[in-house]
Amino acid sequence: MEALLPLITQLVAGAVGGNVASAALKQQAINVVARTIAGAIGGIGGGMLLSMVGGEAAMTGLIADGIGGLIGGGILSSVAGLVMAKAR
Repeated sequence: MEALLPLITQLVAGAVGGNVASAALKQQAINVVARTIAGAIGGIGGGMLLSMVGGEAAMTGLIADGIGGLIGGGILSSVAGLVMAKAR
């Protein structure tokens, strides 16, 4: 369970970050399910990337996972929305 908690935190934070970023940018090209999935995937990537560069040294583990997930989810969801908009 201890190994799954950071992953779950990254997934949830990424999904939230993806939806918030897409709503803020008013992207209509990507639906809610797609932006949630893209955000969750980006959240995992962002959390892993932050832990690789040493983000956990400055913050507690779960906070670093959450922040990395929010940022990664928002970025990947935004990029996916831009790509979908260009494809239309």
